[in-house]
Amino acid sequence: MIYATEIQEIGLSAKEFLNEEIIVLFGFNAPPDLRPYCFLIEQNKLDDSIEVDDTLYINDDSYKIIAVGDQVNKNLKDLGHITINFKGDTSNLMAGSLYVEKKAISNIEVGTKIIIEKNN
Repeated sequence: MIYATEIQEIGLSAKEFLNEEIIVLFGFNAPPDLRPYCFLIEQNKLDDSIEVDDTLYINDDSYKIIAVGDQVNKNLKDLGHITINFKGDTSNLMAGSLYVEKKAISNIEVGTKIIIEKNN
């Protein structure tokens, strides 16, 4: 396991992004104007770089990582902030986004665990 956290708070508008097949994670230091759109997490240590073919878990559901934006590792480490894209499309990569295989997004509530594991 290279990263583990859990959802501590859900911004009032955060679930609206589920229709766009994305979720926005941010540590508690999220700027006030962004907080309503974020799933707020504990900003925990990132033990290794996230890479293609690693696995993202949301509770017990797994998602293969298919692309990693240039700023994902830095932003997650420094801010607890990334966007997770569940569309399965990597044609328009954004620097702060983590892209996973196209799959339904798990139900996300306070207490939901987010884990990233290395694919050795």
